[in-house]
Amino acid sequence: MIDSLADLVFVICCCFKLIPALAFPKWLWIWGGVIVAIKVINQICALVMYKKCVFPHTIANKVTGVLLFVGVPLTLFLESIVPMIVITIVATFAAVQEGHFIRTGLEKP
Repeated sequence: MIDSLADLVFVICCCFKLIPALAFPKWLWIWGGVIVAIKVINQICALVMYKKCVFPHTIANKVTGVLLFVGVPLTLFLESIVPMIVITIVATFAAVQEGHFIRTGLEKP
């Protein structure tokens, strides 16, 4: 649980530092917001079902983390949004898969 909270704090801190430097199209920001909304809904479902937060450490979530670590600097270096589009696709899959695991009981706390 502490590892997942540390990851969350790290991502939030990076967002506050990097967002001013990133000039993405509006649709990409909206897509990111949809991913955040899916993850929030997943946590609400976990709270209702298990009475606690659940942070599944799926392969898709781990791949998303690695891609974020590599892809954001690559995006800045290449001055292209293609790496971020790939990351967003993988992150969308990871968020949906996380919700599936929580709702079907495949990921129990």
